[in-house]
Amino acid sequence: MAAEAETLFGEKHVRRYRETGGEVGHIWRRGSKILLLTTTGRKSGKKTTTPLIYENDGDRYVIVASKGGAPEDPGWYRNIVKNPEVELQVQSELFGARASTAEGAERERLWKLVTQQWPDYDEYQTKTDREIPVVVLERV
Repeated sequence: MAAEAETLFGEKHVRRYRETGGEVGHIWRRGSKILLLTTTGRKSGKKTTTPLIYENDGDRYVIVASKGGAPEDPGWYRNIVKNPEVELQVQSELFGARASTAEGAERERLWKLVTQQWPDYDEYQTKTDREIPVVVLERV
């Protein structure tokens, strides 16, 4: 199953993660941890689920709106700016959460934390002029 998880991406990743309660897909490439984030579309109102690398900060979850260093923020991030109420699946657990963007010293501390999980974030930041948002997810 580990080999299968390595190749998962996008909708296939979401499907296998849900089918197996995260047994397939929670641990991904290079040992990174994945959660499923479900947001509400800022224009469409439609629910969309995205698999994202995360790190724990106490009982909070931290994700990064990197989009691989693209010049614009990912759609899921623009959705949470408009509606921060989200749904998370972490392994087999499904729960509501509230998203907020970390700023200042907290952002710097969390950036160091998440780059330990996925060092490529540092490279992504060099590809874009925008400050890549670091998002904190707290259970509601």
